[in-house]
Amino acid sequence: MAEVLVVTSKVKKIIKEQGGCNTSAETVQILSEAVEALCKKGIESAKADGRKTVMARDIPIDHL
Repeated sequence: MAEVLVVTSKVKKIIKEQGGCNTSAETVQILSEAVEALCKKGIESAKADGRKTVMARDIPIDHL
């Protein structure tokens, strides 16, 4: 199992409070994988621009 990159209690809290739903362990894992993928894309973008700092603009968030 990969490292968890999200705060499980906070994920569960928002899902419970906003949707009245429970959260499976798989949900936390897939969110962690999504965060890791976004980080990797951010790293690639920063390096492509010749920077060593990942900035918000490097993270591809199209659906927010």
